[in-house]
Amino acid sequence: MFEKILIASRGEVALRIHRACHEMGIQTVAVHSTADAKAMHVRLADEAVCIGPPAAADSYLNIPAIISAADITNTDAIHPGYGFLSENAGFVDIVAEHGITFIGPSADHIRLMGDKIAAKAAVDSLGIPVVPGSDGAVTSESQARKVANDVGYPVLIKASAGGGGRGMKLAKSDGDLAEAMSMARAEAGSSFGDDTVYIEKYLEHPRHIEVQVMADSQGNVIHLGERDCSLQRRNQKILEEARSPALNADQGSEIGEIVSKAIAKLGYLGAGTVEFLYEDGEFYFIEMNTRLQVEHPITEMITGVDIVREQIRIADGTPMGYTQNDVKFHGHAIECRINAEHPVTFAPSPGKITDYHQPGGLGVRVESALYSGYEVPPHYDSLISKLVVHGGTRNECLMRLRRALEEYVIGGIDTTLDLHRRLVEDPEFVDGTYDIHWLESFASRA
Repeated sequence: MFEKILIASRGEVALRIHRACHEMGIQTVAVHSTADAKAMHVRLADEAVCIGPPAAADSYLNIPAIISAADITNTDAIHPGYGFLSENAGFVDIVAEHGITFIGPSADHIRLMGDKIAAKAAVDSLGIPVVPGSDGAVTSESQARKVANDVGYPVLIKASAGGGGRGMKLAKSDGDLAEAMSMARAEAGSSFGDDTVYIEKYLEHPRHIEVQVMADSQGNVIHLGERDCSLQRRNQKILEEARSPALNADQGSEIGEIVSKAIAKLGYLGAGTVEFLYEDGEFYFIEMNTRLQVEHPITEMITGVDIVREQIRIADGTPMGYTQNDVKFHGHAIECRINAEHPVTFAPSPGKITDYHQPGGLGVRVESALYSGYEVPPHYDSLISKLVVHGGTRNECLMRLRRALEEYVIGGIDTTLDLHRRLVEDPEFVDGTYDIHWLESFASRA
């Protein structure tokens, strides 16, 4: 087993990885920017190396600095967490060239799934259902019109190298198509350095369903059930549930088995998440994330599987500690993403934490690197905490979540705690009847 792992991330996920390593008897190296010198994962790690100034491009995306930190600390492996370099195939290649193990899939699989057009074609050939649309890149307005007319309006113009909702534009009719395509290409080019776009049918009221998979080097593949990530604002997830209130157990198991078989054929290694839109009883592939997901704790809560621990074991060449028959689902779990933002305007709110008290009790888990006196920096993603609650049933989980939200105190800055407190009282959310567009209208009613 690895003796020392460098954590190439920050915030709550860096702390999550540190905890898993120490429970396995593995030493940790924290890399950090000057803005994160007092971060909790830096304070707890066995060793810490400053890799640059606050800007992510000069620190957490600075590959030479990270590799140098790994070399001088004699690191065996690097865990990328999520964000930053976690899906950068070039980084994976460089890590391997330095004789260090990357805790994640191969560079080839990251490249494949990072290209949305190639990924769609690959999973289609493996038996995973896909959204109707263009067979590949759309390069001209006339070609775009033909595809749109074939699948029917409305359609989405999407960046092949996209993510996070960037490079994605809606065309409701033929009159919208030219402008939507131009805007999508321009945004894709500026955001990703690649203006390649493709077209998909726009689903009116879908759910966002994702399936967590794990695969080891011995060819074993398991799925850990589905998560419902339909509560989104501007294509960014706000709250997730496991399992989905929109599916029954048989539907969840069926799509899980389809994904597992496809991942086995692909020869994938490590943790991954296959994401779908779900409407009228049909699943449509949208993308695969080749990394740990922000929302992985809810899957851990309903299965008892430590996903980060399994990532580390798999990267070390050890067989997974589970077969599909070992995976049992227990109860229901919900995760609230708490951001350093105003709960109505969503304006960023960095600053000093003056008061901090996190909830506890049976079935309550808080993933956060906050502490009283900590200065939330303005340079990074606004996620500062994940409140994760488990109950024997969805109703029990909701009641526990309401209680936990009442207890949670984060003083000194604006947070989205109040948004979640309103959300869990809303009858439509309680009934589980929402779709991916629902939260936008809910937030506008504040």
